[in-house]
Amino acid sequence: MVNSSSRIKNIALIDANNFYVSCERVFNPGLLKKPVVVLSNNDGCVVARSNEVKALGIKMGEPWFKLRTLAQKHGIIALSSNYPLYADMSQRMMTLLGHFSPFQEVYSIDECFLLLDSQYDITHVGQTMQKNMADCLGLPVGVGMAATKTLAKLANHVAKKRPMYAGVCNFNTMHVDDLEHLLAEIDVSEVWGVGARSADQLRAMGLANVLALRQADECQLRRRFSVVMGRIVLELKGISCLALETIMPPRKQIQSSRSFGTPVYEQDELVEAVLTFMRRGVRRLRQQKLMAGAVHLFIQTNPFRERDPQYRQGITLPLPIPTADELQLARIVRSGLTKIYRPGYAYHKAGILLTELENAAGQQGDLFSDPAARQKSGALMDTLDALRQRFGRDIIHVAGEGVCQRWAIKSANRSPRYTTNWTELPVVRAG
Repeated sequence: MVNSSSRIKNIALIDANNFYVSCERVFNPGLLKKPVVVLSNNDGCVVARSNEVKALGIKMGEPWFKLRTLAQKHGIIALSSNYPLYADMSQRMMTLLGHFSPFQEVYSIDECFLLLDSQYDITHVGQTMQKNMADCLGLPVGVGMAATKTLAKLANHVAKKRPMYAGVCNFNTMHVDDLEHLLAEIDVSEVWGVGARSADQLRAMGLANVLALRQADECQLRRRFSVVMGRIVLELKGISCLALETIMPPRKQIQSSRSFGTPVYEQDELVEAVLTFMRRGVRRLRQQKLMAGAVHLFIQTNPFRERDPQYRQGITLPLPIPTADELQLARIVRSGLTKIYRPGYAYHKAGILLTELENAAGQQGDLFSDPAARQKSGALMDTLDALRQRFGRDIIHVAGEGVCQRWAIKSANRSPRYTTNWTELPVVRAG
């Protein structure tokens, strides 16, 4: 919906620089100014790069095995992904930024939008946020401010790419001529929501930079592309079409899946994996106070190993009554695996998808269910939640998950979980 108010909004987009790498550097200063990459599950592909690595031309998603020669030549340090650390640092970052405004939209793990009060010097507020992140968390951030979310995203891009802004750029304080001159220098592909294919089509129409797109006829582009492109043009003109989502919409599904560290052949090992994934999925389900009405289970071989026999299969298991009972869901998934497992294959990945989610508080009663059993189930799950909250999420689990878990992902170069595991807390020794 287009905002018809004549008052200019001050929307800020705060984004951490090279977030995963920056989190690692907070606890290991020896990584500063060195080329660092963070790898995906099983140390497969590059999912985060330091500026030093970007300067070498290494792209996101490149397989690590193809980069080993280049890594040796330039001394690139490769780290296994440490998602517990990144998630905790993200939560701390968002909590601190939330103190600057009651209107906050957490957009991703390392960025959020804030609606700022115009009675203050907004540029100074942005600089204060930047200093606050550095002092309290050790994280470098860029801050972009403008009248719309799309422009704020663009201002953030300018803040990070142009040293003259020192990480903070406010489009609202720029003279119109200066802003248009700046936008004319930015390629149209940098606009939030403009993909590579759309960018090529826009260039073919003579709209190669942001200023040209801003000055285009939004009605014509809406007809040529979509409603979304029309909104992008209006946002670039300073007309707000995208409201801040201060209340996150409920999830439609929760997925928990992983590739295996080594190929899995036996059904018992697959059972261990899918039960582990189920426990992790149910944890997120219960944290959001939701219940699942169905579970989808899938297993597959590695499609990149073309010489191996290939098999991929899934099954959707509807539940008679929506539930967040981990034990009940584990029994259902185990029975589903029996139906789709086939011997003789080297399984590479498995996962579960919790679907048909609904609010636990608003669950409709069932005349044929046992209230006492339902109450007992809820009490048991609450107890498990409390134990895991106090002693760690892996302190107790279903016996079928096994102990050794030979299939577990490779993370040979994972840093300690400094902020989420008591046994891995950083130790400071007096000199």
